[in-house]
Amino acid sequence: MTPHVYPKGCFFKSLDDIKDKKVTIMGLGLNGGGEACVRFFSKYGAYITVTDKKTEEELAPTLNSLRQDSAVDFSRIKLVLGKHELSDFQNADCVIKNPGVKFEGNEYLAAAKAIESDISLFLSFTKAPIIAVSGSKGKSSTVSAIHYGLCQAGFKAFLGGNITVSPLTFLEQTDETTPVVLELSSWQLADLRGRGVLKPKISVLTKIVPDHQNWYGGMEPYVADKKLIYADQTPDCFTLCNADDGWGKVFAAETKAKVVWYGENADMPVCVTDAIVPGVHMKQNLTNAAIVMTLMGVEPEAAKKILASYPGIEHRLEYFYSWNFSGSDDHAASPHTEFRFYNDTTATVPDAAAAALEAFNEKPVLFAGGNDKNLDFTPFAAAAHKAAAIYLLEGKGTDHMIPLLNERGISFSGPFSSLKALLTAFKNDVYAGKISAGNSTNGDAAKNQTVNVVFSPGATSFGMFANEFDRGRQFKNLVKELFAGNL
Repeated sequence: MTPHVYPKGCFFKSLDDIKDKKVTIMGLGLNGGGEACVRFFSKYGAYITVTDKKTEEELAPTLNSLRQDSAVDFSRIKLVLGKHELSDFQNADCVIKNPGVKFEGNEYLAAAKAIESDISLFLSFTKAPIIAVSGSKGKSSTVSAIHYGLCQAGFKAFLGGNITVSPLTFLEQTDETTPVVLELSSWQLADLRGRGVLKPKISVLTKIVPDHQNWYGGMEPYVADKKLIYADQTPDCFTLCNADDGWGKVFAAETKAKVVWYGENADMPVCVTDAIVPGVHMKQNLTNAAIVMTLMGVEPEAAKKILASYPGIEHRLEYFYSWNFSGSDDHAASPHTEFRFYNDTTATVPDAAAAALEAFNEKPVLFAGGNDKNLDFTPFAAAAHKAAAIYLLEGKGTDHMIPLLNERGISFSGPFSSLKALLTAFKNDVYAGKISAGNSTNGDAAKNQTVNVVFSPGATSFGMFANEFDRGRQFKNLVKELFAGNL
């Protein structure tokens, strides 16, 4: 299917042009994007229709937040929840599209006179230099590290996009001196096709692996959306490409910007070797951030020093809790073992869970599993031997994992119907001496050791959780509840 191409430019000629326009916001959601759009268009005086297939009860956190804001004028807002009505799209001057909604085959979007997104609006009105990052793995860590590094280096920098912060929340604070770091998903990029508003000073393409194949049906259309990140770059811009990835070579051949290579097979201008957050992949993300910093004028040694202290971000190999267990002499974990819990819930593809296993020097205990988006779980199964023990959540993705683990003779516990059931089983195994310090399950005693425990699902969250962030928050809360105190 031929992808949709949007008209060049922006429907709104200026911010003042928003006043009294009829705007339909398609998708209020729970992750902040729809909420930011409501605040933005209310501030500039639009008549707003908010429509979402989720019910008012499901959207209660977002609605409560908006209702508590006196700056939001509800006299100009109509809520249509639990459904969409075609007339709300036909009668709107402009529809603000949620990136998680396909244009192709959508009768509501087909009826719209004009369509924008929060990203297209921001790019149309900001004068800030843009640093854009896309790819399949490492996007969020990379943008977060870039933002952290630039702020530590003295820039007034902003971070937004797919990392769940709409750039509309800080549009008015940006100017020519304030770099903006945007994480852009393939869907967000697709919403920019043809508009000509994305012209990053620096674009970064992280590693490409199969993802969202249930949406795209193949790698070519998925990668075609990724290519939009550099489509309108010019020779005075920079594109960072992966020298170890075949797609990186394709990107480098197509971009009009100056190509900067990264990876094991690249002569990188700066390399980060020390980091707080574990894993070789994280060091590459930090190195990419350091390269971006140097392109923004920061001295290489200063960039390396700053990024060595980068603490990581929520939900991505996030170390958040330690449980000190002291058992009796007949316990495998006696007399003292520190269990260090990591939340990697945004590992929604098999390759990401495999990367999490490779991040630790010693074998971690792995919590994994969930739903499916038509992906190959072989990379997960191939790396599963690097786990000291595996506990699985129920889900259609887990149903694909289990035969692959069985083929390789890799044992696992579960699948469990809930996170609480999984964590309870793990805790019981610790008490029973089945989980030993030293990261093995053979029952050998080990003293004053550390066991790393990582929740890296390798699958999606839908069905059991609202989204991957809800999954991560529930995991952290349950861990703190069930493993409270030192035993």
